[in-house]
Amino acid sequence: LRGAIGMVPQEAFLFSARLRENLAFGLARDHDPRALEAARRAQLAQDVADFPEQYETRVGERGLTLSGGQKQRAALARALAREPRLLILDDALSAVDTETEERVLQALRDVRGRATLLLVSHRVSTVKDADLILVLHDGRVAERGTHEELLELGGFYADLHRRQLLEQEMESPESAA
Repeated sequence: LRGAIGMVPQEAFLFSARLRENLAFGLARDHDPRALEAARRAQLAQDVADFPEQYETRVGERGLTLSGGQKQRAALARALAREPRLLILDDALSAVDTETEERVLQALRDVRGRATLLLVSHRVSTVKDADLILVLHDGRVAERGTHEELLELGGFYADLHRRQLLEQEMESPESAA
């Protein structure tokens, strides 16, 4: 099991089954404790605690009963439970708010020593702590470096960072007052 590649796409696929079964997919048992620990790391456990049937909740066809962010975090938990050596997140946090995203990324820092983490994202907040950031433009690597190096460079990444900070500022409750 260990050594597998874990892939979490932006559009998470869930089976029409119980949440517990979706999280444990690929594990030997539905009640594997790794699935519950992975749900905690993916910041899904708190949401599940509020579900009337908790992990026994039927998620419906393609996860119909879950929000977009809950689906993404369920798919992340499923990948984490398998303890992959390479974990690829393809814009897999796009449907979660920035606070939840930060908590998920904090929990993923624990995984970094045991797995290589490849993040694909349009959000600077998702990649800002990466060891190496590659900025693609027109299908080519336009810039590469750390968050600080790319901000100092003043190119595409720095521009994206400024725009996203401005968007956050405009969306914050303080700016509405």
